[in-house]
Amino acid sequence: MSRSPVSGLGRALAALLTLGGLGLAAQAAWIPAKAALAQVLLERAFARTLAEGHPAKPWPWADTEPVARLTVAGRSFVVLRGGSGQALAFGPGHLDGTPEAGAPGTAIFAAHRDTQFAVLGRLGPGDPVTVTGRDGRTRHFRVTGTRVARWDASGIDPQAAGRHLDLVTCWPLEALRAGPLRLIVETEMASEAGRS
Repeated sequence: MSRSPVSGLGRALAALLTLGGLGLAAQAAWIPAKAALAQVLLERAFARTLAEGHPAKPWPWADTEPVARLTVAGRSFVVLRGGSGQALAFGPGHLDGTPEAGAPGTAIFAAHRDTQFAVLGRLGPGDPVTVTGRDGRTRHFRVTGTRVARWDASGIDPQAAGRHLDLVTCWPLEALRAGPLRLIVETEMASEAGRS
């Protein structure tokens, strides 16, 4: 019994589509997997930073280093210096030109909505946010509100009175493509503790 050339073509097409689908699934899983692995390496580098008293690179060719540990919505992340695409691929970034979390003014931490800051949608007024800095001191913040603004019209003032931390990510959280809107979770410092 001979096989039809159409059935062979159909199998080949099905195999090609299956391979394409697997490739897309692998690509979609790559960013969260890379971010999760990076957090393990960043935790080790942050522990060395706290122990040795100076910044430790998470891997030899890194162009950034850990500056803080952020705990939000029951999750803990190491925060990197800067908000470049390279830094944000591995974890939240502390944006240049803003004070350290707990210093006077408004510090800004930004991260991708599909990795670390997917949790921001769960936050509401009064929720706790904790930051441990390179100095080992822990600062406790409380969420004061959330809002959505265009990336170029956030209204965030790094020199604002008080001690604030804003957490920023793309909006809407479930979107598949980049857009101009940002979710901003605003917090205010509630207390500070000594080295842990």
